Amino acid sequence: MTKNTTSSGRPKALIVVSSANALPLANPTGQSISSGWFLVELAAVMARFEETHDFMLATPDGKVPTLDINGMALAMHGGTRLGSHTARLTVQAVALRFDPLRIRERNPDLVARRESELSLLRRQLGRMPVTKNLPKTDREAAAFLDDLSNNLADQPEKHWHSVRELIARHRDASDDFSLADLDFMYAPGGHAPMVDFHDNPVIGELLNTLHENDVPIGLICHAPIAMTSAKYRLDADGEVAVNEDHAFKGARVTTVPKRGELMMLRGGYPKIPGKRTRLPFYVDVALKKAGYHVALTLNPSAPKVVWDAKHNLLTGNGPQSVDLQADRLVEILRHRSTR
Repeated sequence: MTKNTTSSGRPKALIVVSSANALPLANPTGQSISSGWFLVELAAVMARFEETHDFMLATPDGKVPTLDINGMALAMHGGTRLGSHTARLTVQAVALRFDPLRIRERNPDLVARRESELSLLRRQLGRMPVTKNLPKTDREAAAFLDDLSNNLADQPEKHWHSVRELIARHRDASDDFSLADLDFMYAPGGHAPMVDFHDNPVIGELLNTLHENDVPIGLICHAPIAMTSAKYRLDADGEVAVNEDHAFKGARVTTVPKRGELMMLRGGYPKIPGKRTRLPFYVDVALKKAGYHVALTLNPSAPKVVWDAKHNLLTGNGPQSVDLQADRLVEILRHRSTR
């Protein structure tokens, strides 16, 4: 059976997005890059449930999130064929020197998917800021920035709950909201979650409360870094307790691999030209240190999805896995409805 429904009569899903807009770097020391979240890692999931569910939107601090222009690059919309699309688009942009317009003309399927996801963004997520172009931002995506910003400018700004607020409401017996009523929670990546999903007691309390109430949790790409927060509990007075032997310890997950990050840091959009560019940490390494079993692919662009039924935890390793992850989430909820 589905859980309690909204006034519309439909079940609820919680979408949690990072609101960070800058990623501090380990190298060059003291520098950061404009960063945000990736639409492509959320849109496929929302599209599968848009006709059946109502979405609650939240960020860790309740601030409106920032969309990352780098996640709008056409190759990112290649689904399970991300690797081959990336190779083809690189040839078109670099070897053949196609301009952005010609690249779009030669890749209508990717353009169509991006436009469909942008329409969903307008309907469901509303107006929000977009990151600045970086020196290594994909040229076609960089040329798309103004159109994207203008496309969102006339939309109403949606209300984004803070995670702390939702926890407080869940604990309030007089409030008709309960985290237990959710059908699922889902969070997209982009580099932004490395800032406010990592070692965050508020995120830890949310994860543990969802687990205690049998709510499936979906995380993709960099968002699984949230699991480093599972050791924290937050009481009603804001006091933080640490439990290294928490309920998620030993869970199976997947995420973006360090080797993939290093490839991007050598020549992709996070690269600061002329500088050795390094992140403050790597998500897979941090998760292993936190006691998780991390499954990775040898090819960073190969899709991988891991469902840990014991921990109600569904993870994917990047935009290449989002379609598979959306399909798996549908299967999980269908199976739960027959229990």
